[in-house]
Amino acid sequence: MILEMAILNVIVGKEKQFETDFKKAEKYISAIKGYLNHTLSKCLEQPNQYALLVNWETLESHTTSFRQSAEYLEWKSLLHHYYD
Repeated sequence: MILEMAILNVIVGKEKQFETDFKKAEKYISAIKGYLNHTLSKCLEQPNQYALLVNWETLESHTTSFRQSAEYLEWKSLLHHYYD
């Protein structure tokens, strides 16, 4: 099992919309072969910062199956414009 960890800094004031769109984006990551589960946690000290943890079966599940997929393009279009 591989644990991916990403610290996501969201543009201040966009947190609620990010959380709404993240719920929509979950279907894209969870559809990938080798995906196991994920959690998104909001930082208490910096309310625009989140920790994303994703468990994958293998490194290739993340780097190839997800990052080179049409689902990743959907994920990216929903979420990446929120990052500061």
